[in-house]
Amino acid sequence: MGKISGKRKPVVPQYAIFPLLSCVILNFIVYTGTDFLAGSWKHYDLTLPIDRAVPVIPGFVTVYLGCYLFWIVNYILIARQGEEHCIRFATADMLSRLVCAFFYLVLPTTNVRPVLSGGGIWEMLLGMVYGMDDPTRLFPSIHCLVSWFCFIGIRGRKNVPRAYRVFSCLFALLVCVSTQFTKQHYIVDVFGGILLAEGMYWLAFHTQLYRYPKRVFDMLNKKCFRRQDVSVRKQVGCEE
Repeated sequence: MGKISGKRKPVVPQYAIFPLLSCVILNFIVYTGTDFLAGSWKHYDLTLPIDRAVPVIPGFVTVYLGCYLFWIVNYILIARQGEEHCIRFATADMLSRLVCAFFYLVLPTTNVRPVLSGGGIWEMLLGMVYGMDDPTRLFPSIHCLVSWFCFIGIRGRKNVPRAYRVFSCLFALLVCVSTQFTKQHYIVDVFGGILLAEGMYWLAFHTQLYRYPKRVFDMLNKKCFRRQDVSVRKQVGCEE
């Protein structure tokens, strides 16, 4: 008598592995590569009077750092919305990084960080962020860009609970606020990140551009998973 076993769906669908990896790899290349190329170039300070009026609130570093978990959860959730949705989204994400690279090289930006006073845990954490992350590659803000992608990727998706969609919108906005109160970015960086996310998302979902990366992902899937699928089928055949 054969065994009946329920097959659980993987957290990350097979079709989403290479699109998500591509987003991570390109983000790393753009962020580190542009710093390597333009690190010694002249940088521009886009500080506005409104930026000078915003105080430093070190406690917001918890949101600034905590958003990484938000990114992981939502990118996987977005990828699970279906193969076409996943690849269109990955296309938007990768296009946005290419635009970021353009600005980081053509218009390198910087800011003047405040001197932190006090020896509390939030000041210590924010000081660590300052020490690890140079005040460059500010416009557009990748923090705001990715957080907004986390919202618009599930915006209007009826199979995602409305409460979580609302939460994602509010948390994305909170991340944008955190970039201001930690002085990691200025207001133009925030709007630049949000507008870039909306623009690339519209482009990816209203054109056929996604078909080009899809061909690459399909090829990689066939090469990497074909043998695995064949071996699984053989194993099932033997058991029967």
